[in-house]
Amino acid sequence: MTDLEPNEQQQKLIDSTDGLYLVDAGAGTGKTFTVTRRYANIVSQDDVAPDDVLLVTFTNNAAAEMKERIIGHSPYGMRELADAPIKTFHSLCHDILEEHGHTAPTYLGIDDRITGSTRIVEDELVEEALFGAFIDRFSDDHPEYDDVFRALGEPGELLDVLNQLAAKGVFPDAEGWYRDGERHLDGDFAVFKQQFDELNEPRNGGSKQSVLRSKLGRYGKDKCYLPEAPEKSAIRGSGKQVPDELAQRVFDEERGELKQFVHDVYHEYLQFALRRNYLNFGMLQLFAYVLLCENHSLREEVAFEYVMIDEFQDSSEIQFKLALLLAGTNNICVVGDWKQSIYSFQYADVDNIVEFEDRLDRFVDQLNRDHERISFPTNDVTTIELVENYRSTQEILDFSEHGLRVPAAKRDDVDVEAIDDRIVSLESNADHENTTIEAIQSDDEQEAVLAKVQEIVGNEGYRVEDEDGELRLPEYGDIAVMTRTRDFGRELLGTAEEYGLPMAYEGGIELFRTDQAKLLLAWLRILEADAERGWAVVLERAGYTLDEIDAIFDSEAYPEDMVAFRAELEEMETLGGVARRVFARYGYDGPTADVVLHTIQSVHNATTQTRGDLIRFIERGIEAGSTHEVHAGVGTNSVTVQTIHATKGLEYPIVILANMNSGSFPPGGGSSGVITYDDPVGLRQRKVYSEEAHGMPHVYDNWRADVLGKCVPRNYDEERRLLYVAITRAESHVVFTAGEDPNTFIEELPVDVESVTPAVTERTQDTTAQTTLQVEMPVPEGPTGHTPHTLMRDDVFEDVEGGRGVAFGTQVHDFAEAYALGEDVSPSNRDEENVAQFLDGLDGEVVVEEDAYLPLTVDGERVTISGVVDLVHVTPDRVEIVDYKTDRGRHGEGEYRKQLSVYYHVASEVYPERELTANILYTETGTRREIEPLSLEEIRTLVAEASA
Repeated sequence: MTDLEPNEQQQKLIDSTDGLYLVDAGAGTGKTFTVTRRYANIVSQDDVAPDDVLLVTFTNNAAAEMKERIIGHSPYGMRELADAPIKTFHSLCHDILEEHGHTAPTYLGIDDRITGSTRIVEDELVEEALFGAFIDRFSDDHPEYDDVFRALGEPGELLDVLNQLAAKGVFPDAEGWYRDGERHLDGDFAVFKQQFDELNEPRNGGSKQSVLRSKLGRYGKDKCYLPEAPEKSAIRGSGKQVPDELAQRVFDEERGELKQFVHDVYHEYLQFALRRNYLNFGMLQLFAYVLLCENHSLREEVAFEYVMIDEFQDSSEIQFKLALLLAGTNNICVVGDWKQSIYSFQYADVDNIVEFEDRLDRFVDQLNRDHERISFPTNDVTTIELVENYRSTQEILDFSEHGLRVPAAKRDDVDVEAIDDRIVSLESNADHENTTIEAIQSDDEQEAVLAKVQEIVGNEGYRVEDEDGELRLPEYGDIAVMTRTRDFGRELLGTAEEYGLPMAYEGGIELFRTDQAKLLLAWLRILEADAERGWAVVLERAGYTLDEIDAIFDSEAYPEDMVAFRAELEEMETLGGVARRVFARYGYDGPTADVVLHTIQSVHNATTQTRGDLIRFIERGIEAGSTHEVHAGVGTNSVTVQTIHATKGLEYPIVILANMNSGSFPPGGGSSGVITYDDPVGLRQRKVYSEEAHGMPHVYDNWRADVLGKCVPRNYDEERRLLYVAITRAESHVVFTAGEDPNTFIEELPVDVESVTPAVTERTQDTTAQTTLQVEMPVPEGPTGHTPHTLMRDDVFEDVEGGRGVAFGTQVHDFAEAYALGEDVSPSNRDEENVAQFLDGLDGEVVVEEDAYLPLTVDGERVTISGVVDLVHVTPDRVEIVDYKTDRGRHGEGEYRKQLSVYYHVASEVYPERELTANILYTETGTRREIEPLSLEEIRTLVAEASA
C-alpha cells in the first residue's frame, strides 16, 4: 500500500477495537498496514499495554515486519515491543510451555517432562529420520501389530497421519483419546451420507446414471480383495443409482484394532520425542492446548485482553481453539481471505474463516462441555470488508475472479452460485489501466516461456509503473514465472542458463533430486555394497557412454582417478567430510550444496544413522520429493521462478503462469498412504495383510476404502484458489503458457490461446572489468584524524536492555568476514545463519573489512575520518555498502547513519558512475535497512562539533 492515510474501510477497522470482528481482507488491500495501525491504536489507550494484546502472525518474518511498522504509530519503541506477544502460534506455544508447561505431558498420562533444553525440530527431513528410528523400535516392541506393518508400504507415512490428528486437536492419553477425540476417528456418517446422495443423483433429469455409479464401474479393476468383498453387480445395482444402503455398508467397518494401533504409535511417539528431548510444531500446540484446557488458573493468568490473528484462512482447528483459550474477553479480531487459503497440506482449514461464526459457537460449546473455559459472549460478530486494492489493475482483479469459478478438471462440478455469494469483489486503486492478459501454447513450452520473456523486456506494450507512478519499460526483474509444481521451474532454470537469460529460483526445491544430492548418493553407494549403481552415475557424469560403462563393469577396470578418489573418501571419518570432498570435486560451492550438507549433518547428528542408513534416507527423500528452502539468486535484475505457494504475500509487475498442463495443474492424483485420516470418513486402512485368504499370505486391497474413495469427491476448490493467488500477484500483466496438453483451467478461462513457435535468442552477458574496490586514500598531514565513532552519541545505547555484548558482536563479524572469504566455517547461531543467507544471495564481487579514509576541510583545517567497512558489494551497475549490527532494536540507527555516510562518500569517489547505497544488516532478523546518507556539509558540522 502506498497511501499514507487509511481508506474508509481500513479506518473503520482501525477504530473498531472492542468486540468480535471478522475481516475479509482481499489480496493487496493493505492488510498489514491496517492490522498494525489497529494494534497501535489499541496500545495507545491509557489502560492497555503491549503485554495485553496478542497479535498472531504465521511467519517469524511477518512478526518482525509487524513490529517495525507498529513503532512509527504507537508510543512504544522496539525495546518495549521486543518481547511483546507479536508472534506465531508455534513460538507462542513454545513460550507458554517453557515458562509454565514442564509437566504438561502428565495430563496425557506421560511421565516425561518438557525441559528447558528441549529443542524444537523444524527440519522435516530430520524429524522423518527420528520418526524412522522410533518406528523401528516400536515395531520390534509390538509383535501384535506385525500384520499392520506388513500392509504398510512406508511406515514413515504414519507421521503425516499423526500431524493431521494433532492439527485437528485429536490426542491420545494413557487410557484412550483425550476429550472424546475418538469421535473424529469414527467420522461423521450424516455428512458422508449427504455427499453420497449428491453423487448418487441420476443426471439429465433421471435419464443418465449417477456420477457415483459411473465411477464405480472401475470397482475391482487392478485390485485384489479378500473373499468376502461383494461383487461389482451388488455394489453398482441395476438402475441409474447405486443401492442406497451401500452408504451404510461401506461406512460401517470394524476399526477397533486400527484405532488402537494409531493410538499406541501416537502415544509412544510423544514419549519417544520427550525422552530424546525434542518436540515438533504439532507437539508444541498439542501440549499447550492440553495445558490451557486443564490448568484453569494458568489459563486465566495468561489470557489476553485483545487477540488479533492475521492470515486466519491458514489456521488449523487446534489454532482456532488455542486462540479462544488465550482470549480473556471477546475482543477478538481475525483477518484473512478465504480466496487465498492454499495451505491444506500444512493442515490449514479454510472452514475456520468460511464458517467462522458457526465454528466459533461450536468450539466454545466443546471447550465448555465439562468446565466453563470460555466465559465471554460470542454473538454479534461484525464483518468488515477491505475492498480497495493497491496492487493490481481492475482488469486483473476482475479476471482473477474467473479463476474461482472455472472447473479445474473435466469431472469438476463447480457451484458457481455459492462462490458468487461468497466473493467480495475488489476495486483497483491503480493509476494506470495498462494490462495485457494472454495465453500461449507450444510443444516447446520452456523455450516459449523464455521467448516471451525476451519479447516482454524493453517492450512498450508491457510497460510497468515505476516508484513515482510513471510508466517505464519492463526489465527482467519485473517478471516472475510461477508454477504449480517445482519440476518445471527447476528445468526452466537449466534451459535459461543455456541461453544466458538471468533467472533465479526462489523458495523450496526438491533437495534430494538435485545434482549435488544425486552425486553424493552415488559416491556413498560406491563406498557401500551397492557400488555398481553408484559407478553408473559418476561414470555417466564423467562423459562415458552406456556401452563404455557396460564394458567397465565387465572388466572392472574403473578409471584410476576415480579409484584414487574412492580410496580418499574411505579414509574420511565423518559423513560431513565425505560430502564436502564430493562437492569440492565437482565444484559445488553454492547454496544448494550447503543445504544438502547441513541437512545430512543434522540427520546424522540427531540420529544414530550409519552410512547405509543415510543412503536409504536420501533414496526416500528422492522418492517423496522432499523440499527444502534454498535461496540461489543471480542478481536484482533477473526473472524470478517460484511455485505459487512460495509467492504468497508477494507481488510482481508481470506474472507468467507456466506449465498450465493436464496432470501438472492440478497435479495428477497420487496414491494415498495405507492408513489415512479424512473428513468425514475418519480413520481408514486401504490395504490389509492376510495369511488365511486363498491359502497364501498377501497384502489385499480394502474394498470399503476403495468405494469410500469414490464417494468422497476430490476437492478442487484449493486448486482454484491457487489459480486466484497466482493471478493476483500481478500488478499489470499476466501471461499463461501451456505445452502439448493444456489443462482445463486454460481452456475455460476467458482468454484466447495462441499457438506459437518459439525462437529464443542466445544472450551474451556483458562483461565489465571489475577492479577490487580500493577505498584507501592518502592520509594527509595535519591534525589527528577522526573515526565515525567519534561523531556518534553514546547515550542512545545506554539503558538498552537485552544486549548481547561486544564479544558476541565480534564473533558475528569474524564469522561474516570468514564466510565472505570462502573459508570453511559454519553458522553457530541465528545471526550467523542470517549473515550466511545474505551473503549467499549476493551476485557480484565482495570486498570485506576494507579501510576507508575520507579527507575533509573543516573550518579551514584538513582532517581525516578513517574507518573499516564491513562489506562492499560491487556489480557492474551498482555498489552496496553494508554494515552488520547485532542490536536487538533500531535504537542506534540514527547514529549508525553517521558512520555509513562516511563510507558512502568514500565509495562515491571510487565509483562515481554507479548507483550507490548504504545499508545496515540487522543480523538477528536478517533485515536490511537502507540509510539515507548525510551530506558532506552535515558531516563537516559533526566533525566541528566533535572537535569542539
